[in-house]
Amino acid sequence: MDLLFQAIVLGIIQGLTEFLPISSSGHLIIAPAVLGWNDPFLESLAFSVMLHLGTLIALFVYFRHDWLRLLHAAGALLRSRAVAGDPDRWMVILIAVTVVPAAVVGVVLNDFIERDLRSVGLVAVMFVVGAAVLWLAERWGSRSRSMEQLSSRAAFGIGLAQAVALVPGVSRSGVSIAGGLFAGLTRESAARFSFLMAGPIIAGAVLFESRKLLSAEAGLSGHPQLLVAGVLAAFLAGIAAIHLLLGYVRRHSLNIFIAYRLIVAAAIAIWWLR
Repeated sequence: MDLLFQAIVLGIIQGLTEFLPISSSGHLIIAPAVLGWNDPFLESLAFSVMLHLGTLIALFVYFRHDWLRLLHAAGALLRSRAVAGDPDRWMVILIAVTVVPAAVVGVVLNDFIERDLRSVGLVAVMFVVGAAVLWLAERWGSRSRSMEQLSSRAAFGIGLAQAVALVPGVSRSGVSIAGGLFAGLTRESAARFSFLMAGPIIAGAVLFESRKLLSAEAGLSGHPQLLVAGVLAAFLAGIAAIHLLLGYVRRHSLNIFIAYRLIVAAAIAIWWLR
């Protein structure tokens, strides 16, 4: 099949599943395996980094006003070293707290996860685990608090959940939203906080992996049209996914994503076992 088409499809998958609570890493393992795609460049680190860059740009573009406000608040916080009742300064602190667990786990275990935890069977299991976590969060969360009412302890717990999501199939957005629900946030606040805390983590992951692209074997200079197509597809799909999810959770539960995860897990198990 045409490689340009494959690059676009993988970009769309990355963009949609990065922000919907259904696991981007899991889908990017499943889709090529099921479809029989095994092109070395589309499986390369260079292409993976560029897809994540596309979703990062989507995140910054969609929440550009929030990020400008938070950057201003961060500067004020550094100058005065006081929150002073400013919700934006408090949000900067909360996001910083969530970054620490995922950053530490990512640096220490990234190579192990990339090398040893990319089994299709494991992805199916993690799809079920993620569905169970979302189901419990839906039923136990009070859904009565806004992001600004989140405590630093709760934010650290959500950061720990985000670190667990490095395992393919868990879903970073899924466990982050679930963590927010367990902390009492409304669905929309939990999703919005999940997106905001994703910015530094995805940016850090892109920078961390980009250091490997300096080697001649990384292949960043090859197939520029595939890189452009993948980034553009991931960006557009990412924008659509963010907008879709924020609108959806204002009026609906996460049950559709729970059902989707279970159905896909069952389909993967049947395909894998056969």
